[in-house]
Amino acid sequence: MVELREEETEAGEAFEHRFEGLGVSSGIAIGPAHVIERGLIDLPEYGLAEHEVAGEVERFEEAVAVSTKQLRKLRSKASDLPGAAAEELSYLLDAHLQMLKGSRLVRGVAERIRRQHINAEAAVQGALVEIGQAFAEVSDRYLASRIDDVREVGTRIVRNLSKVPYQAFSSLPQGAIIIAEEITPADTALMDPTKVGGFASALGGAEGHTAIMARSLGLPAVLGVPSLVTTAKPGDLIIVDGTRGHVVVHPSRETVGRYQRRREALLRRQRQLDRLRGIAAITRDGERIGLQCNLELPSELVLAHAAGAEGIGLLRSEFMYMNRDQPPGEEEQYRVLRTIVEGMGGHPVTVRTLDVGSDKLAYSLGEHLSPSVNPALGLRAIRLSLKVRPLLEAQIGAMLRASAHGPVRILLPMITTVGEVKAVRELILRVARRLSRSRVAISDPLPPVGVMIETPGAALAADALAQTADFFSLGTNDLTMYTLAIDRGDEQVAHLYDPLHPAVLRLVQFAIAAARRAHIPVNLCGEMAGNPRFTALLLGLGLRDLSMASPSLPRVKQRILDLDLGEASRRAEQIMLQSDSGVIAALIDDFNALD
Repeated sequence: MVELREEETEAGEAFEHRFEGLGVSSGIAIGPAHVIERGLIDLPEYGLAEHEVAGEVERFEEAVAVSTKQLRKLRSKASDLPGAAAEELSYLLDAHLQMLKGSRLVRGVAERIRRQHINAEAAVQGALVEIGQAFAEVSDRYLASRIDDVREVGTRIVRNLSKVPYQAFSSLPQGAIIIAEEITPADTALMDPTKVGGFASALGGAEGHTAIMARSLGLPAVLGVPSLVTTAKPGDLIIVDGTRGHVVVHPSRETVGRYQRRREALLRRQRQLDRLRGIAAITRDGERIGLQCNLELPSELVLAHAAGAEGIGLLRSEFMYMNRDQPPGEEEQYRVLRTIVEGMGGHPVTVRTLDVGSDKLAYSLGEHLSPSVNPALGLRAIRLSLKVRPLLEAQIGAMLRASAHGPVRILLPMITTVGEVKAVRELILRVARRLSRSRVAISDPLPPVGVMIETPGAALAADALAQTADFFSLGTNDLTMYTLAIDRGDEQVAHLYDPLHPAVLRLVQFAIAAARRAHIPVNLCGEMAGNPRFTALLLGLGLRDLSMASPSLPRVKQRILDLDLGEASRRAEQIMLQSDSGVIAALIDDFNALD
């Protein structure tokens, strides 16, 4: 977004810089900056056989293409900066982009791979050394200093070649604020909420998976602040206001005091909501609503209990595949799932099979996932699982074994056809027979099998899917993205992502109606469930079960306790007659204000 203003803190002190971005996870964090600088470290170096050279050159070219895409995104965001800042950053990024277009660096790396038969990372390092020596012989100091830009471009290429996430979060000072150009879901999975205060980055959108994980962990976060990385230095005092989308570098004492008072007020409000933990979510007219939690990581189990969750409505299994070289086997997954199932003490745990792809890449699956022009539409989720059966069989085996320790439900992501559901059911039966022959305990009957409704195709085929599924789970994040053709993780179009678009709401309504006609349970586990603004509409459309990030549950419960379901249903009927999302938003906000 934009830099709001810059002002001197006190005589002799640094200037206060205030930035505005996308507030993606509410709360206020104040702490020292931990700036992620991913350098050329631990580079692998190995030789190639003649038949491997062409593939290695192609891998290098793909990393260059990814680097170009990243720089173009930053270039687009730089135009939002004020005055000289926009011009300076744009000039720098243009220079970096030019280096990726057949420059000496790019040509030299490709030639080294072909000539020396070495891997791309080693070729980049060799080319940087050679170019650095040439620059060192230049008498013009300005031109000689440009080697820093070449090294930065080389670092970016290597980072995209390795796909290895940053892993140095273990030695952070208490309450550290992580600052980076981009923070991936795999990075977020490494963050310990008891140590990390919050984070901010140059790239990212409000509905991307990184933002979802931040909300799930209760970490204040602001994304989409392009010049933050060049402004903040390690150890600088930083304020992250995830509620309003502000980041302050070098805050004055007055600013720190103001934010500390706001943070205390937010904490008091949260303590009031925490008192609802043991109270059932019952509307004013006596309708009981089931509230469950989404889990990104096992460590969030404590948060789910603290929020009073009645189960896990969505356990995203991707965490088991992140930040490692090889995918986990059945035994390892079983041990993790058993801990979670037993930890819920008899409450149901809905485990979603692997949903890797789009913004949730796990590099342990590198041998199964090749770069895609559009990962959101490529080999991901159930498509990957059905193509690479050993991955799915290991997951199913672990889920079936965990079901012996408490109620488990199996949820299938990105389903678009009845055939996909049938194929998974056949595999479940085959794995169950294998476990039974080995006298391994599993539940009897087998766990229910549900379908994620998160594409327009699945929503429109809901009647047919309801005949093969035991339950529905509405994934409104992807449903909105696919319906509106908007990348929810792209800050350039984040303002167009609108779950209140009439097309999205009609697909939601259609899927709910199909589930009710088939007499199967239906819940909503997308981000809409955790926003009290949408609670009345969702219940009015017929939902009676919601699953959300743990920190959101008390606020949604408070809204339910204040709500008359009959009135909400009538308002939902009125909303579904509208064709303009602005009018729909106004009707929702008006109802919430009156209730």
